[in-house]
Amino acid sequence: MPVLRAENGKLQLPGVTDDWSGEFTFIQAADCQLGMEWAVRSSNNFTNTDYQDHYDQCAWDDEIVWGRTFVDMINGMVSKPKFAIICGDILDAFPEKWSAVRNEQFKDFQKIYNKLEVPLVCVCGNHDVGNSPTPQTVAKYRTDFGDDWYSFVCNGVFCIVLNSQYHEDSSHVPQIATQQENWLEEQLDIVRSGKYKHSLLFQHIPYFLEHPNEDKIYFNYQLNLRQNMLTRFSEAGISKVFCGHYHRNAGGWLNDNLEVVVTSAIGSQLGKDKNGFRMVTVGEKEITHTYVELQGC
Repeated sequence: MPVLRAENGKLQLPGVTDDWSGEFTFIQAADCQLGMEWAVRSSNNFTNTDYQDHYDQCAWDDEIVWGRTFVDMINGMVSKPKFAIICGDILDAFPEKWSAVRNEQFKDFQKIYNKLEVPLVCVCGNHDVGNSPTPQTVAKYRTDFGDDWYSFVCNGVFCIVLNSQYHEDSSHVPQIATQQENWLEEQLDIVRSGKYKHSLLFQHIPYFLEHPNEDKIYFNYQLNLRQNMLTRFSEAGISKVFCGHYHRNAGGWLNDNLEVVVTSAIGSQLGKDKNGFRMVTVGEKEITHTYVELQGC
């Protein structure tokens, strides 16, 4: 089925209700990132020049295989998850640099992932709007994928999706970042109301990788912003923040109530993990999750 698109800050999952109706599962994945494996290999091969000068030669045969395996594994499940969500970096080509290559990556993404037999939800990553988003790159993402921030409900569980890049660099899009922030506060009011059994948040960049007070590196956030956001989430009642970006499995707990879950990639790996996704089980009292490796990869 086609990738779901959010409009006006809302996404409607098919076949679900607002009310709690018992335990269910969903799939959380990240960084299918068609083209990254070529980029990783090429950065080692082009020793005397920047591999980016050769990006028009980019190929993504590996990501096609991994994507098809992901789709086949989920389609083969006897008990289907309610939805699958990919937490950012859907494609590798930055829209402001390699728009023609990105358009071809997008076509292949659709061919692969439109065959998924459960609803697919996409989250915006840095490669999807650029490390420093512009009005043009945001508009391009919204044309291809729909809103870049939104909420949805799945059988009594409230889910918030953010564009995490606005918290990393909003210098070219301050008004859009402010709009997301104002919208987020409205969503946190819904969480605070206690209407839903659980409240979850999905985004690309993790707030931290292992410990809430760790140093800032490329793969996490500045400490002050990290502490501010996570405290807001925890006090409102969000219990899990699901992320990607790291291309390795990681994560930890802010406190007894809030866990940051960092899931490795469907696509290229930067550590010792295998390509895979996370199976999440939502129970009445608790939410558990297990990383599942792609078969044969």
